[in-house]
Amino acid sequence: MIGSPSWWRGRSLQVRITVLATTITLACLLGLATLAANRLEPLLVDSVDHELTAALGPATAEVSAGQPLAARDPVAVRVLDIAGGPVDGRPAPPLDAGQVMQLKAGQPVQTGGSRWRGQVVTVPDGAQRLVLAGAGLVGFGAAVQYGALWLVVVALVGAVVAGLATWLVVRFALRPVARMRGLVRALPPGSRLPLPTSHDELRALAQEFNALLVRQEEVSDRLRRFTGDAAHELRSPVASIRVQAEVAVTNPDPELAQETLSDILTEAERLSSLLDGLLSLARSDAGEAPPAEPVEVVTEVRAAVERLPAGAPETRVSTAVPQAWASAAHAEVQLVLDNLLRNACRYATGQIVVSVLASRSAVRVVVDDDGPGIAPEHRTKVFDRFYRVADDRARASGGTGLGLAMVAEAVRRRGGRVRVGESPDGGARFEVSWRPAR
Repeated sequence: MIGSPSWWRGRSLQVRITVLATTITLACLLGLATLAANRLEPLLVDSVDHELTAALGPATAEVSAGQPLAARDPVAVRVLDIAGGPVDGRPAPPLDAGQVMQLKAGQPVQTGGSRWRGQVVTVPDGAQRLVLAGAGLVGFGAAVQYGALWLVVVALVGAVVAGLATWLVVRFALRPVARMRGLVRALPPGSRLPLPTSHDELRALAQEFNALLVRQEEVSDRLRRFTGDAAHELRSPVASIRVQAEVAVTNPDPELAQETLSDILTEAERLSSLLDGLLSLARSDAGEAPPAEPVEVVTEVRAAVERLPAGAPETRVSTAVPQAWASAAHAEVQLVLDNLLRNACRYATGQIVVSVLASRSAVRVVVDDDGPGIAPEHRTKVFDRFYRVADDRARASGGTGLGLAMVAEAVRRRGGRVRVGESPDGGARFEVSWRPAR
């Protein structure tokens, strides 16, 4: 349907601009034509009154002086007595008593296709006379009617001309856009759009598109690396499970089979943890995040310490505030604390200290351990996905290389910050900060 929004949205920019420009132009011109047509009749009447007044002045002067009236074509000048009777020897004009009264009062009168103006003067013998000036209005109505019609015709023609001009101007203006579209269609991978020489909107559009291409390539490269790393990480536990299962099947020794099943269970748990991490990161990359809400961090830290497995190093909670409210989600805070504490448990030798600090600008959680620590050259990379400082030791401890990456992702998407440094005990110090809840 032509008038429907879907039809309008389906038209090209050139068509929509042309239709809008033509419609606005037509509306403006028709409005001006209507205004001019309404003023046409008063304008013509005013012009007739002006001519009658111009002729009436000399005529009254002649009558007052007792001089004969001069001809003033096309204006007819008449002299009447006060009662309206002619005193100039010509037939009485088609005026009734009421119209005569209006003329004596100086008001114009229109009757019988003529318009009259009058003025009372005194002649030399002391009598009063009514001097009239009149003109015919032949063709007056037709002039008004056809004038209004031509104004409408001119408005329509002007709208058509404006529409054609708009169509051509928009077509010319969009020609560089069409060329840019062709360049985009034929753009090979890794290339960029050439920037126009003119510093206009098209150049800004090309710059933004090139920036989009850069971001898209970065995302694609990161996805390829992530996919390759994930396939590599998944291959190791799957291959280990398969080999150990084959050993258990081919060897009937119950003790060896039990040991093999225990190793398979360990690899299966590692595989499950890896898949959970991959799923969490995939959801984060897709923008799936629960809404932020106030979370009491001190309580969450104590709960995370209680969730540590038996045999974990001694863990102490240190806080100077009874409560610290952060703007995050409960699941995210639990994920961050569980991963930081599990990471500390893998490498701590004696104890772990978890500190909670709160200020007006941030809520911080600091996890210190007394393990071997992290060398400065590794501190900028430990939050990358699948990165391990010591690969063999991490594998032996069940690490997947995703825990710290999930910590960094969960904190940063809430506007927080995560960093790693050196603990006073010589081990590693991990510090995360959230925005305080308002």
